[in-house]
Amino acid sequence: MSRVVIIGGSGHIGTYLVPRLMEAGYEVVNVTRGHRAPYLPNAVWRDVETVIADREKEDADGTFGGRIRALKPDIVIDMICFTQKSAEQIVEALRGRIRHFLHVGSIWVHGPSVATPTTEAQRRTPFGAYGLGKAAIEAYLLDQALRNGFPATISHPGHLVGPGWHPLNPAGHFNSAVFETIARGDELALPNFGMETIHHVHADDVAQLFMKAIASPSTSVGEAFHTVSPAALTLRGYAEAMYAWFGREPKLKFLPWAEWEAKQTSAKEAADTLEHITHSPCHSIAKAERLLGFAPRYSSLEGIYEAVNWLIDKGQIRVA
Repeated sequence: MSRVVIIGGSGHIGTYLVPRLMEAGYEVVNVTRGHRAPYLPNAVWRDVETVIADREKEDADGTFGGRIRALKPDIVIDMICFTQKSAEQIVEALRGRIRHFLHVGSIWVHGPSVATPTTEAQRRTPFGAYGLGKAAIEAYLLDQALRNGFPATISHPGHLVGPGWHPLNPAGHFNSAVFETIARGDELALPNFGMETIHHVHADDVAQLFMKAIASPSTSVGEAFHTVSPAALTLRGYAEAMYAWFGREPKLKFLPWAEWEAKQTSAKEAADTLEHITHSPCHSIAKAERLLGFAPRYSSLEGIYEAVNWLIDKGQIRVA
């Protein structure tokens, strides 16, 4: 039985990935800070070994890589690595000791899209601390795979959706009051012409890609894969679909950026929107389809509908 250690396995992706691994016969160890339970219940979690660790502190102490090595994994899946220094520490600790290392990156390693849908081979122009950090980790891990034989695979997810998660909304931020506005049939203002794009992915489809990568190391090691739904959404198209889903006629207005920004309820919402529309991701999954047989179960809208339904059921989105 292969032993899989997941760093940060109690989060959104882990909620789906851990049960998939357990049902496939893997022995699973979840390394977590202990602050979060899985988003959805599943009886298999009773048989998952849990290790409590503060990665940030142990990275600073230089002990985290050794802690993971001591768990004697065959496969390591790293959900919560955000700096190259952190990646270097764990690679040095695990070099020559594991069969496969899988890292969660981000589609923001690309920066703004140029030719769409963007492929993994296109030139990177990342910006912002998160995108730059993830791009540096990707470059380091792929170099280690090429030059030193370290068995790394990278998944670059889009904007996560599914039960338990507040989805990125049609205004490009995370305030779920936007869905309440749409459900009432009230007017929703969008920046510019609403033609910027966002690209979601259901967390279970990210889990699916990891399972396929683990099952096919000969084609996944040394590679990075976009992990998104089959198609991105424009803000306008997303908003119109949500009005229709709630049984309302679309009621949209479009404002120049400065005017739209001034009308937002918080600076954070405006900053989130600016970051998303400046990236305007629209990414290809052709490589993952070809090499791994990746076949997303959810379109962007299907994943969003499921997430919004969950929030309505929990009373976090109030609709008539």
